Amino acid sequence: MTAIVDQVVTLVIAISIALAIRHFLVEPFRIPSGSMFPTLLIGDHLFVNKLSYGPRIPFTDLRLPGWRTPERGDVVVFEVGRPMTERGSRNIMPVDLAPDGTPTEDFVKRLVGLPGDKISWRRGQLFVNGVPADMSPAAEEFVDDRGQHYAKAWEDLGDCRHAVLDDPRPRDPRFDRGTYIVEPGRYFMMGDNRDNSNDSRGWGTVRLEEMKGPAVILYWSWDVEGNMLTFFDPRNWWRAEKRWDRIFRRVKCEPIEASIVGGPPPLREGDPAG
Repeated sequence: MTAIVDQVVTLVIAISIALAIRHFLVEPFRIPSGSMFPTLLIGDHLFVNKLSYGPRIPFTDLRLPGWRTPERGDVVVFEVGRPMTERGSRNIMPVDLAPDGTPTEDFVKRLVGLPGDKISWRRGQLFVNGVPADMSPAAEEFVDDRGQHYAKAWEDLGDCRHAVLDDPRPRDPRFDRGTYIVEPGRYFMMGDNRDNSNDSRGWGTVRLEEMKGPAVILYWSWDVEGNMLTFFDPRNWWRAEKRWDRIFRRVKCEPIEASIVGGPPPLREGDPAG
């Protein structure tokens, strides 16, 4: 009996430690969609740093102190679908309302708007406080999992350079609907696959309390869709294409050289996507 009790106690301690690490230090996340193409691919598995913005105290909206505040250009994992009526963005229309049926799940997007910013999206161009984000065409195309071809471009967002996609198909006119004013304590999120992303343009801004943290590094990548259980299905390990070159890749943007006068450094074929 003593041996059984010892094993149960050991198991409980191990589970408690694992849950504490997941809640307060790092949490795994799986990329389920193409809204962050080309930066993140369907089937990428990454770690979220819970310490950066400060881990949330369980069952509350309170956070412990973090290392830093969210920054423009961060790739952030956050919750959408928690109790809410107004999402805290203003534009020329009334305050954004969370549509009925907004799923309760985690999302991953790029932070493009800080509290107080004015954000607009006009004919495929991002404007922050009235200033267009610099765009430069990339040398290569991006082909998604369905074989759809996209033009790839480099966007300079503050001190961050990262890749975005330009969908050749007609754009959704709902995105070109005015200027959003980001309220205090809220942040504006967009996917890098700008024409195919369910983001703040549709359901408004995100509170710090809803953020889990920034994505920091990929620990696995393959071309398998589905939930986390697919990771433990032995059949997938045999038939799935593994993306070995993406494992341990950091999720980050490339710094823009401040020493370059009059604009960012010239882009070269093969520059990293960020």
